[in-house]
Amino acid sequence: MIDIEVEDEAWTAALPDAEALVRVAAEAALAKEDAAGGITLLLTDDECVRELNRDFRHKDTATNVLSFPAPPNPEDHLGDVALAYGVCAREAAEQCKPLSHHLQHLTVHGVLHLLGYDHIGDDEAEVMEGLERAVLAGLGVPDPYAAGEGEHERPRTS
Repeated sequence: MIDIEVEDEAWTAALPDAEALVRVAAEAALAKEDAAGGITLLLTDDECVRELNRDFRHKDTATNVLSFPAPPNPEDHLGDVALAYGVCAREAAEQCKPLSHHLQHLTVHGVLHLLGYDHIGDDEAEVMEGLERAVLAGLGVPDPYAAGEGEHERPRTS
């Protein structure tokens, strides 16, 4: 089960189909890994993500996406993902890409973290980015790491 909570209406003002974009991206990431379990996705503002980042990661700054994997539980809840509107919108503009593509990319990225993927080392990053590319290609979203798709860094996440 995928629960989506829109806490910052800026998401739906900019992208009236934000919930559908997030749902499709999360479903595609879960399907790519044949994963079962519930997730919650929070479309929120920079301040909320800054507070979450401060309280749980001891980093007092907003970031684009945060993932919080759940411990094993009888409900098979995989965890929660929070996305900050201001950071995501700014990054999309800086990278000259549609906000919808960036939102789907960061949703996939966050869900892959819930499934145990990480990008701390180069080898891990290559695996995770390969999965992101494959999932996004299935959604019609260009490779977010390819040259010509704007300036990129690996998403700043937990």
